[in-house]
Amino acid sequence: MSLQNTDISFDKVRAEFPLLSKKIRGKNLVYLDSAATALKPWPVIERISQFYSYETANVHRGAHFLADQATVAFEQTRENTRDFINASSVDEIIFTKGTTESLNLIAQTWAKINLQSGDEILLTEMEHHANIVPWQMIAAEKGAKIQAVKILESGELDQEDLQKKLNSKTKIFAFTACSNTLGTITEAKQLVQKAHQVGAIAVVDGAQIIANHPIDVQDLKADFFVFSGHKIFGPYGVGIVYGQKNILQNLPPYQGGGSMISEVTIEKTTYNQIPHRFEAGTPNIEAVISLSSALDYVRKLNWQKLMAHESLLLKYATESLSTIPEIQIFGTAKNKAPILSFVLKGSHPADVGQILDQENIAVRVGHHCTQPLMKRLGVTGTVRASFSVYNNFSDIDLLMKGLLKAKELLL
Repeated sequence: MSLQNTDISFDKVRAEFPLLSKKIRGKNLVYLDSAATALKPWPVIERISQFYSYETANVHRGAHFLADQATVAFEQTRENTRDFINASSVDEIIFTKGTTESLNLIAQTWAKINLQSGDEILLTEMEHHANIVPWQMIAAEKGAKIQAVKILESGELDQEDLQKKLNSKTKIFAFTACSNTLGTITEAKQLVQKAHQVGAIAVVDGAQIIANHPIDVQDLKADFFVFSGHKIFGPYGVGIVYGQKNILQNLPPYQGGGSMISEVTIEKTTYNQIPHRFEAGTPNIEAVISLSSALDYVRKLNWQKLMAHESLLLKYATESLSTIPEIQIFGTAKNKAPILSFVLKGSHPADVGQILDQENIAVRVGHHCTQPLMKRLGVTGTVRASFSVYNNFSDIDLLMKGLLKAKELLL
C-alpha cells in the first residue's frame, strides 16, 4: 500500500502538529488515541495565542473595540460551523462546553417539557455514557423507560431488534453516528427516518464521526446533532448543539445568567432569542474562536483525501493485527471509522497499554465510557488504537512491534 494514493503531503501534515515532534525517553511519540482527542495543528494553537495576546475581551456586552472584535470573531465561528455542517441558519447553532453538555441540554429542555410517564427513550448498546446517563436522569424524573437496541457480533445494529423496540411509545431515539469503541458507522439518515416514522425525535451523537466524515444536517434531517471541538483538531471546552430552528424556538433556557436574557427585573425575566437563550454567562471565547480555525483546517485537508487515507490506515492495521493469533478484534462492521478495539487474549488491557507506553505508543485502554457495550462483548475492557490524518504506516508497524513485545512478556 502507498500512502501517496491519497495525494496528501503527509510529511507536511505531520509537521503541522507540534506534539508529534516531542521526544519521550529519547524516542518519537506514536499517537494512536485520536478517538479520545485529536492533536492540535499550529493554526489552532496560534489562534488561541493570538486571542490571549492581542484580542482579549468578553463578547456580546462590551462597548469598545476589543469587545466588538471578539464578538465578531465569536459569531463568525457560529456561521463557519453552520456552513461546515450545512445548517440552514446560525440560529440553529448553540455553543456548549462539549458533547456531554450538549446532550444534557437536550435532555433538560426538550425531554423535560415533552416526556411523560410511560414514554420510552431508545438508545443502542454501543452508546457512550454521555448518551446514556442524561437520558436515565430525565427518565427517572419523568417516569419514562430506557430501551436499547442490541448489536450483532459485527458491531452493527440488530435491525430486527430495532424494529421491535422503535415503536409508538418511543419519544426519543438517541444514537451515535459512530461508535467510539468499535468504530461502527451507523446508517444515521435511515435511523432518523425510522424515528420520525413513529413520531419520535432523533438525537444524533456526532462526537466520533465529526472528524472522519462530512456532515450535512439538512440531508440528515435529525432534530438534534451534537459534537465536540476537541475531536476535530480543535480546542477543549467547546461543543455544538445543532437543533432545528422550529424546535429550538419552543424550548426553555437550560441555565440562567448573563447573555441569555432580554430584560431582568426583580420580579421577572424575559429571555433572549435563540441561540443566545441557551448560552448563559461568559463562554469559552478562545475555544469557540479557534474552533473556526480547526474547521478551516479540515476543509484544507479535503474530505475525500482524508477519508481515503484513514481507510488505508484502518485496513493496514486490521490486516497487521490479524497476523497475531492471540489478538481478538472487536467490531468488524463493513462501514468503520479508523478505530481498532482489541484484546491480547490472556492478558489485561492495562498491562498491554503499559508496555506500549514504554515504547512511546499512546493508545487507550479500559471501557472507553461504554460499560454496557463491554458487558455485551463479555470483557471488562479493551485496548483501542485510533488513527487520524497525521498517522502513517510506520506508526502501525511500531504498534505491531509493541504488541509482539507485550505478547512475549505477558503470555
